[in-house]
Amino acid sequence: MVKYIFVTGGVTSSLGKGIISASLAKLLQERGLSVTIQKFDPYINVDPGTLNPYEHGECYVTDDGAETDLDLGHYERFLGTSTSQANNVTTGRIYQTVINKERAGDYLGKTVQVIPHITDEIKRRLRLLGKSGDFDIVISEIGGTVGDIESLPYLEAIRQLRVELGHTNSLVIHLTLIPYLSAAKELKTKPTQHSVKELLQTGIQPDILVCRTEHPLTEEIRKKLSLFCNVDRSSVIEAMDANTIYDVPLLMAAEDLDDIVLKKLNIENDIEPDLTRWKQFLHKLKNPRTSIKVGLIGKYNELQDAYKSIHESFVHAGTVNECQVQVVPIHSELLELTGDFDQILHGLDGILVAPGFGQRGIEGKIRAVQYVREHKIPFFGICLGMQCAVVEFARNVLGLEEASSVEFSSDTPQPVIDLMEEQKKIKKKGGTMRLGAYACAIKPGSLAEEAYGKLEIEERHRHRYEFNNEYLKDFNANGMVATGINPDSNLVEIMEITDHPWFVGVQFHPELKSTVEKPHPLFVAFVKACMAFHATQGQQAQEKEFVRK
Repeated sequence: MVKYIFVTGGVTSSLGKGIISASLAKLLQERGLSVTIQKFDPYINVDPGTLNPYEHGECYVTDDGAETDLDLGHYERFLGTSTSQANNVTTGRIYQTVINKERAGDYLGKTVQVIPHITDEIKRRLRLLGKSGDFDIVISEIGGTVGDIESLPYLEAIRQLRVELGHTNSLVIHLTLIPYLSAAKELKTKPTQHSVKELLQTGIQPDILVCRTEHPLTEEIRKKLSLFCNVDRSSVIEAMDANTIYDVPLLMAAEDLDDIVLKKLNIENDIEPDLTRWKQFLHKLKNPRTSIKVGLIGKYNELQDAYKSIHESFVHAGTVNECQVQVVPIHSELLELTGDFDQILHGLDGILVAPGFGQRGIEGKIRAVQYVREHKIPFFGICLGMQCAVVEFARNVLGLEEASSVEFSSDTPQPVIDLMEEQKKIKKKGGTMRLGAYACAIKPGSLAEEAYGKLEIEERHRHRYEFNNEYLKDFNANGMVATGINPDSNLVEIMEITDHPWFVGVQFHPELKSTVEKPHPLFVAFVKACMAFHATQGQQAQEKEFVRK
């Protein structure tokens, strides 16, 4: 029978339920079990697709085109397996489903209520992946914090489901905070006690406590938590603040979290998790042989989670190259206001122009592309970043002075980036872009082929504007070449500049497919190009110093 693990959070948000869930799943996976993780978000949006990145971080996209919570990125990066639409459910989607059923008459005239109709739909979603027959264990992370009104229907559904599943077929892990009061010089357990009492009021007794802390938990504190929270002493787990999220699986293994979970779920498993490759990754991550600086030009830099997958992709690619990648956030609006590119971009070994939507900060991105193109600095453009590179090349190389994207200038006479025909009739914003995995045929001899090592790939998309093929001949003839094409639609996927050390723009989102054990090839190649540029700059500096002396 499929076993279910429910992960809840208390005291405060942002404690790392997603990382704990992914770390536990990794340990169980390495013991030969098939594990998946799903995220339940209590907000009423149908999905994160229409949310501003400042609200909820990046919108993560799956192969099947689902716009999901960024925690699914953690799941995929840790497990190396793909997620889907079924792995992320919001309150909005729950209510939408129930209301659609009511309108269709499926409830036969019954009064539709939170209990049983909403909770029944939550339970159905909680068990959906388990019924596929593909998994031994399903981990469900419940967003929000225990005590929030929004979370109550989910907790009630879990209470009911635990009764239906039976005692040894499910368990609840509660993640809480043990704050340290510097004035008293001690850790305090009272917030956790109150959080567990909040959970008990919903009828749920946690089986395991995972305690986020800045200082080690003493034996006295563990016994106190066990006594007042009614949890086994062995089930009080310390989750120390880590230098990197990739330390957490090892920290949880040291606390025997996977053993405790298997015992409580009555699963016999004597396999020791093989974390050799994970440890090798961490060793390289913490012991780089060199370092580079890469400028990340975007307009949501105030919140790092807005570009979470890009940051993690640099971690993966840097590690495989034994290089520490220092990502320098650069606000595109700052570039527009100051225009001081020499000062702001000085000392960088490469530039990545980030994806995004809307006109704000666009001219800063376009002018930054011009700077790196002319100064032969390695460039990587993702989605909107590629489109900015196309606009810049059209204006400054092809002489199309009014070239733009119709996203920024709807009446531009030179729309080098245009709206797809099938998008022109769409009025709704949510879930209507080109979403999910699409094929791409790569041109032989290109930088893309050198990176991927093959000519056919599949990458994830999230956009509604495309390169306008009416201008493709002029671009190809003048040195900006389409080296990746979708074979079905003939849409441009990859653009490269031939007369440049490394200049690649992609319409898709490669950062969404980078994992710990399989860093994305384009990020790996970009980091290598930045390392080469860094070495060249260092050599030139030495030569200048020698001449000066």
